[in-house]
Amino acid sequence: MKKVIHRADTRGHSQYDWLDSYHTFSFDEYFDSNRINFGALRVLNDDKVAPGEGFQTHPHKNMEIVSIPLKGHLQHGDSKKNSRIITVGEIQTMSAGTGIFHSEVNASPVEPVEFLQIWIMPRERNTRPVYQDFNISELECPNELAVIVSPDGSTPASLLQDTWFSIGKVEADKKLGYHMHQSHAGVYIFLIEGEIAVEGEVLKRRDGMGIYETNSFELETLKDSHILLIEVPM
Repeated sequence: MKKVIHRADTRGHSQYDWLDSYHTFSFDEYFDSNRINFGALRVLNDDKVAPGEGFQTHPHKNMEIVSIPLKGHLQHGDSKKNSRIITVGEIQTMSAGTGIFHSEVNASPVEPVEFLQIWIMPRERNTRPVYQDFNISELECPNELAVIVSPDGSTPASLLQDTWFSIGKVEADKKLGYHMHQSHAGVYIFLIEGEIAVEGEVLKRRDGMGIYETNSFELETLKDSHILLIEVPM
């Protein structure tokens, strides 16, 4: 088993009057040659956007993009005439493919929106652009990690890559095992809230840890925790 650990306070940081963003991997003006990606996982941004503000229309190409709201309401618009607002308990996915213009803004004029924006490098390039959003709240059960993204149609959301996303809120003093879905894969653990122990390492709020060259691992919750796992090809 091999491990890589990214502590919350080592992330890149972009601060503007409308945006407070932390970057687990190199992004925008933050660059670290040792933190370009973890396998097919290219971007994991932790964004907080001021009321009524946001990312205005901009292009994407050949990237699989997942947005997970943690607080507030996130409004999406794109060049394919999709326009939706999502909130906690929902996610949106976008296959940028040959190219798409989109925007992500805070739909509320009074409260900030907080969300994770995740980019996965695709298995295929230059595919047809596709946007979708999904209600994942019915899948989430206490003290379990719900699989919310997969490549095989077994979950509401799928991406054009061999990747599985699992998420859940787990009470303290629970143990959970994870088995890889594929060989030559790694899992990136991002602790949204709480405190957990994974293979002898303690992770706290917003810490990240990648595990690879193993078929399985176990995690234990030391406090009530909100956990995201992203399995990707290495």
